[in-house]
Amino acid sequence: MSFNTSSRQLSKTDEAPEDVPSREVTPLDSPEAGTPEAETAEAETAEAGVPEADAPDAAAPEEDAAEAEAPEVEAEADPEPEAAEVPEVPEAKAPETETPEAQTSETTTSETETPEAESPGVEASDVEAPEGEVTPRPRRWRRVWGGWREKYPVAARVLWWTTTAVALAVVVVALLMPTQADKFRVAAFVRLPVEAIFGAALLIVLPRKPRIAVAVFAGLGLGALTVVNFLDIGFNEYLGRGFNVVLDWSLFSDAQGYLQDTFGKGGALGIAVLAVTLVIAVLALTTMSVIRLGNLAARNTETATRTTLVLAIAWVTCAALGVQYAAGIPIASEHTMQALQFKAEQVRRTLRDEAEFAKIAKKDDFANTPPDQLLTGLRGKDMMITFIESYGRSAIEDPVMAPGVDATLTAENKKLTDAGFAAKSGWLTSATYGGSSWLGHSTFLSGLWISNQQRYRTVTAGERLTLPGAFKKTGAWDTVGVMPGIQKAWPEQKFYGIDKLYDSHKLGYKGPKFSWSTMPDQYALTAFERLVHSKKHDKPLMSTIILTSSHQPWAPIPKLVPQDQVGDGSIYNAIEKAGKKPGDIITDSTKSKQEYGKSIQYSVSSLINYLVKYGNKNTVLIFLGDHQPIARVSGNHASRDVPVSIVAKDPKVLDKITDWNWADGLQPKQDTPVWKMNAFRDRFLTAYGSTPAP
Repeated sequence: MSFNTSSRQLSKTDEAPEDVPSREVTPLDSPEAGTPEAETAEAETAEAGVPEADAPDAAAPEEDAAEAEAPEVEAEADPEPEAAEVPEVPEAKAPETETPEAQTSETTTSETETPEAESPGVEASDVEAPEGEVTPRPRRWRRVWGGWREKYPVAARVLWWTTTAVALAVVVVALLMPTQADKFRVAAFVRLPVEAIFGAALLIVLPRKPRIAVAVFAGLGLGALTVVNFLDIGFNEYLGRGFNVVLDWSLFSDAQGYLQDTFGKGGALGIAVLAVTLVIAVLALTTMSVIRLGNLAARNTETATRTTLVLAIAWVTCAALGVQYAAGIPIASEHTMQALQFKAEQVRRTLRDEAEFAKIAKKDDFANTPPDQLLTGLRGKDMMITFIESYGRSAIEDPVMAPGVDATLTAENKKLTDAGFAAKSGWLTSATYGGSSWLGHSTFLSGLWISNQQRYRTVTAGERLTLPGAFKKTGAWDTVGVMPGIQKAWPEQKFYGIDKLYDSHKLGYKGPKFSWSTMPDQYALTAFERLVHSKKHDKPLMSTIILTSSHQPWAPIPKLVPQDQVGDGSIYNAIEKAGKKPGDIITDSTKSKQEYGKSIQYSVSSLINYLVKYGNKNTVLIFLGDHQPIARVSGNHASRDVPVSIVAKDPKVLDKITDWNWADGLQPKQDTPVWKMNAFRDRFLTAYGSTPAP
């Protein structure tokens, strides 16, 4: 084994005589391996040189030197030699000695001794330096650390135990982290992860280099799994489902746009940089933690083996007996293995779903229905299909939001009745939750269950008959779209069968944005009246309108203004400045619920006010929510139901859906039938005179 030397070390000589006893420290003589005490002892030895008790053995270098100068003369060993009496020997004449007595270096030599004398986290070299080569000096940070450790032994010991405890906590938390925020509790993190037991057993038996490689690989994998777990938490919080590792990467661009609209470009950039930094930090922390624990186990093989065996027996016992802290929280945990299995199965299902859904999308009961046999019961009617952003069942039933929303629905229903309108309402289960509104829109309009981005791309690339497309196919309606949320090219216009599209750039709005919403709903409806509905038409209109004022973060919220003051939207500048900021409510669930409820009240009032003012005996309005709001507002494990209403003056329109058993008015009852959203298209087409022709 090689030892570091310095310029003040004894001169190099031939190999030490065989009769010189070795002073190498054995595991039985040294403090417990891998502890700060061992490190401190090594540092003291390195600085003080050879203790007095070992002074007689120091004669060996002098004897070697004498023999090198005069082989025929037997050297006499001085029992207590002094450094001044050591003869000088040219370095070229003798190879480096490997005797322990040559450790009078001013640098710390503990890094190159046996594993029992290593400092925590530093592995000794497994390869001895070739005979005749000079061992390199320790790195500067090791010399500094050795000196600091010697000077502050208590602090060094505390630091060693703290970093070890942190490394252990990081690994355990990463292995046991739940994927839903409401499942975070102490009991979830004080279980026995079987993955840790298997990992420890593997690291104990591996040689140094393979052990380091496996530890790095395992640490990076554990870090990646932790990042995915955080994504699962965020997706469950906002979208009511976990992160899909195949499909959901494309949603990050939408998230970036949302952050820019909510916090500005600077805020969005800062959040993005912080997110990337956290990902790198997680990967680095888990990797270093696994390496540290692996090295510790290797330096204390006997203790680590015994501990691993005990934990394995405890895990098997708890698993066999089904011991749990509480329902669903077993002490013997397989959380990480189950998570990996779930993700693997999710990938397989996603890949299979693409081919299966493509076949389903080609089947359409109304694909070949002749135009004159489509929607015969609505000829001559001005149709409006309107989506209210995030208008979900929770708005009507949640104790925080319901009082205000229910009062608004009651008041607006009275306005309709006074104006000669009637309404029927029901429930639809949306294909999405908390966001991805386009999935809800496409599900409702296409009659297919569009629950992910892959399905959306598949269906919009085809020729599926949508509700606007069915009206267009008859040749009896002009189709238009009013979509203030669209701020760039929208190729889906052709798929939906919309002849003319009015996006955020074509509605003439000169006012401020309200966070994500590009313009208030009242303005969008007023612009629709000015640009489209009030114009003379040869045919009635089929209008698809998507309102956005109730989009999160629900701050600031527009206010209703007199209709003759809407103008180009400049009036909203003062309203936007006086409104709340996203930061005022975004972290407070109760405030978010209150502001969300107000935004739904505003959107419903804007729509009903428009209908009462500009509707006529031929107007038929269908309006619904596209999905529930995020879990922080709708509540954990809330349903995906949204309200849907059909409003008309002509009683024959509502008579055709009597067998649907919907509730009268704008507010569906708790026991009103619930349909899946994709079922609406076929039921609607059938009710209003369309003949199926697959």
